This record gives sequence, C-alpha cells and structure tokens, in this order.
Amino acid sequence: MAYTLLIGNKNYSSWSLRPWLLLHASGIAFAEEKHLFETPEFAAEISSRKRSPNGRVPVLVDGDVKVWDSLAIAEYLAERHPGLWPADAAARAHARSACAEMHSSFGALRNWMPMNVRRSYPVATPREDVQKDIDRMQALWTEARSRFGAGGPYLYGTFSNADAYFAPVVFRFNTYGVKCSPVVASYVKAMLAHPSMQQWIADSRAEPQVVDHEEPEFIYEKQA
Repeated sequence: MAYTLLIGNKNYSSWSLRPWLLLHASGIAFAEEKHLFETPEFAAEISSRKRSPNGRVPVLVDGDVKVWDSLAIAEYLAERHPGLWPADAAARAHARSACAEMHSSFGALRNWMPMNVRRSYPVATPREDVQKDIDRMQALWTEARSRFGAGGPYLYGTFSNADAYFAPVVFRFNTYGVKCSPVVASYVKAMLAHPSMQQWIADSRAEPQVVDHEEPEFIYEKQA
C-alpha cells in the first residue's frame, strides 16, 4: 500500500499530527507532503480544493481514494491495518467514544491553548471554560488508564488510534504548563518520550515559518 499524507505546519497543525503519528508510530509506509499555512502554494494546492476536497489538511491519498478528515482517516487505516484500535470490545468502544468527543468538543481548550510544539508558555490560571475542558480531559484519560491501561503506558495499554488522536492535547498540556494529576502526568511523559512524537518535535523546531496569530502572545493579547 502506498499512502500519501497531505499535512500542514508541524508546529501548529493538530489535525495533521493525528494521522501522521498513527502512520509513523505504527510503521505504516507513507509519503509525507507538507503544505505550509498562509502561503500562495497552500492557497493554490489546498484552499482551492485542487488537492483537498474540503480545502483543508490533513488528506490521506490512497490511489484514487481521498480521505479528508482526521477521524475518518483513522477509521480508514484501521480497516486496512488491524490492531490500530484496542482489541477488547469494551476498550474499543470507550476509545472510539473518547475520540469522537475530542473531535466535537473542547472548544475553549482549542481556542485558548492552540497547539504550538516548539513553545513554552505556562499559564498559571487558565480561564474557567478552559479549566473545565482540562478537567474533563484529565477525567477521560484517567478513566481510560484505570479501566483499560494495564498493558502499557498509553491510554489503552498499547499505542492506538486514541493516543494519536489525543497527541495534540499532550503537546498543549506541555506548552502551557497544565497542572496534571499523577496519572495524567505519567501519560503525558510517556507520550512525549515516544520516538514518533520526538520526531514530530524535531521537525516542528526545524520549521522556519512563524504564523503570528497562532503564537501564544497573540492569543492572550485578545483576552486582555
């Protein structure tokens, strides 16, 4: 199988991280095609819908098939590569529900703590709505670890679709210095140490482009 994955900036694109990490960590061969945000090339190739059906990234290309949503990509790959979801039915149901919740929720966390891999910007006291998202996230991860995580350091024991899906939040917690429970702190540490996460970090730091409105100073200037 020869996949091509269209992604955006590694420093900023949380949606791109998810399928890239799943592919890379699972040892599935793919070609990476990066399109930098706010460039004429991105407008011509992605925003114009020439290469992306919805004008966004990520997009997984598999021959004549294009899959253009991160959760749909995860499911598409799971159909072709067994083992990307937890094997246990109850764990698998929990993982799918958790990923769907991530996909549709946590708006305050997304808005006020956008992914910025190469920065450290501790926030001493998050906004109330952000803290509610943080509390829910930690509860979700703690439940996964306590009920299904005995087989390893990841949410459902071994690395799965769910870990790839929550990887952007791991980076957010790290960037903004989120106070974590011991269980969550241990999970964040394990994720940050994963070789594929380390590769993404290195690639993010090597990117020269800075998108001003994605930087923490700009985000928190809006709040003032």
